[in-house]
Amino acid sequence: MKIIIAGDGKVGIALTRQFTAEGHDVTVIDYNSTVLDASVERYDVISVEGNCASMAVLSQAGVKEAELLIAVTNHDEINLLCCTTAHSMNPRLHTIARIRNPEYNEQAYRMRDVFGLSMVINPENQAATEIHRLLKYPGFLKRDTFAKGRVEIVELRVEAGSRLCNLPLNSLNSVVRSQVLVCVVLRNGEAIAPDGEFVLREGDRIFVTAPANNLSALLHNLGIITRKVRRVMLCGGGKISYYLAEQLQKTGMSVKLIERDYDRCVQLSELLPSVSIVHGDASSQMLLESEGISGCDALVTLTGLDELNMVISLYGNSFGVGQIITKVGRVEDGRVLDSLPLGSVICPRKLCCSTIVRYVRAMRKQA
Repeated sequence: MKIIIAGDGKVGIALTRQFTAEGHDVTVIDYNSTVLDASVERYDVISVEGNCASMAVLSQAGVKEAELLIAVTNHDEINLLCCTTAHSMNPRLHTIARIRNPEYNEQAYRMRDVFGLSMVINPENQAATEIHRLLKYPGFLKRDTFAKGRVEIVELRVEAGSRLCNLPLNSLNSVVRSQVLVCVVLRNGEAIAPDGEFVLREGDRIFVTAPANNLSALLHNLGIITRKVRRVMLCGGGKISYYLAEQLQKTGMSVKLIERDYDRCVQLSELLPSVSIVHGDASSQMLLESEGISGCDALVTLTGLDELNMVISLYGNSFGVGQIITKVGRVEDGRVLDSLPLGSVICPRKLCCSTIVRYVRAMRKQA
């Protein structure tokens, strides 16, 4: 499949790496010749330097022969114009645009036919939705759906003292009293496809698939779910926090959001009148204690610094918070993250790339 990627930033590079590995014909467009040269050296791609919204540049990139264009520059307006222009030049072209500004979110969806969009990706909104799903069903580290939502796949960690610890898989259904399938086990960084004789050990991360009702029964019978999440503390007032707080307040959860920038606090208080906005530094243990972190059911760390998110999550773990979710921007070495009690780790960039990759694979199956 011939794919054009407009924007050679972090997401663009991740997509380039994935698609070249799968054997697709990739062309990358960017203003920056330095990053383009780096991509050409590392991957088998064609590079085009220039404005991706320009007809001349798109023509040079081979848009008339392409099957898919993915616009992931740092500017929403350029992504929209790029997709609109490309679709006008090739009406058969599939287009995906990354739109991050909340003001454009609904507009881009409603006007997708006008803009010539096949899909709109908002990494922050997608991350917020994923976190919301985890908060609604505490106990899972990750959760995803397939088969049009009829079946789910979830990730669990085998903790010390768990009924799963030292359990052979052929005895699993009798112990959890629910029909589930363990697809993969991650042990010491190695992915294992287990058979019935495989014995689960402490520290294993297992991926389980089943209908949603069976998964709920699994958690209940394992004693993982003790109570529903009612009080949530968010650290950081960026886009993800805004989207997440907006979703949580609609479900009746009590939300407290801590942000260090005063002007942003004022803005959020106007946008989210039902959310308690606290002006302060979430890295302060004294502030977390005074704001009642020990009484929270869940802590979500969403600042712009990975290191700060990890430190705050470790604070939360020491206070005994039942559910912790940590946002990170870089997950190059997942073994380091797995060794820390950070709860569920969410990477917006990875979620965005995974969604796009699934779309491309679906296109290939339909071809």
